[in-house]
Amino acid sequence: MSPSTRQATHNGPIIELEGVSIGFRQQAVLRDITLRIERGQTVCIIGESGCGKTVMLKLMIGLLRPNSGIVRFDGSDLSTLNEAEMVKVRLRFGFLFQSAALFDSLTIFDNVAFGPREHNLYPREELDHVVADRLQEVGLPLGLESKKPAELSGGQRKRVGLARALALNPEVMLYDEPTTGLDPIMTDVINELILQTKRTKKATGVVVTHEMKTVIKVADRVVMLYPLARLRSDEPQMIFDGPPEALEDHEDKRIRQFVRGEAGERLREMSQERVDPAPARDSP
Repeated sequence: MSPSTRQATHNGPIIELEGVSIGFRQQAVLRDITLRIERGQTVCIIGESGCGKTVMLKLMIGLLRPNSGIVRFDGSDLSTLNEAEMVKVRLRFGFLFQSAALFDSLTIFDNVAFGPREHNLYPREELDHVVADRLQEVGLPLGLESKKPAELSGGQRKRVGLARALALNPEVMLYDEPTTGLDPIMTDVINELILQTKRTKKATGVVVTHEMKTVIKVADRVVMLYPLARLRSDEPQMIFDGPPEALEDHEDKRIRQFVRGEAGERLREMSQERVDPAPARDSP
């Protein structure tokens, strides 16, 4: 089946996390997260570094499995799917990695063609057109196909990464810090491409970002996570879930300080964090 002809099998939210918790080596990262993302919605996930944003993306696409709780895609519990079924699910996602994650040894053409070629989605002559169309959609010039990633600027590599993700005609686009390391103009180019993807592909979008200009420009809805290390066991980790315009003057000062980029009490907290000195050793 061509990726463009896939149909939803479930009328509810396309992505659901229900009571999801996960940790690594006794270190809790996400705790009791419940989130439902509707089809066609663009959701930005924000929060301090280390609060579990990228981990949440990996749970959504089945790259990680929760310690407890359920992750559903299009109504299916991912934990019940076998590997062949998971491959079919992942073909319905596009993933733009923070560093673009291009294959350095491959040309730009082969990078963009990698997913469709790997899964035999198009005949050779059609694949040529798909690659050309996707590169054009992200605003890259003709003649770039034969170059290697090392020959491109950071902004160009990001756009190639987006073209590669779009080559699968995904129903859901996951963006992990899509504007990190880019100048303000190129940041806005990527923001415009996120909007274009939603508009022309009707794709659901989940964007992990620290860039508030991206949040204001592309988000229908914003979810903010807070680091578990600074929460009591009875406090929710998801401290905001709503429209972007409600962030700036929110009653919760943690949200206001993050949105405005104000250190506030966080600086005092950091100054109070002390490592207990090692006990003095007796002289031999």
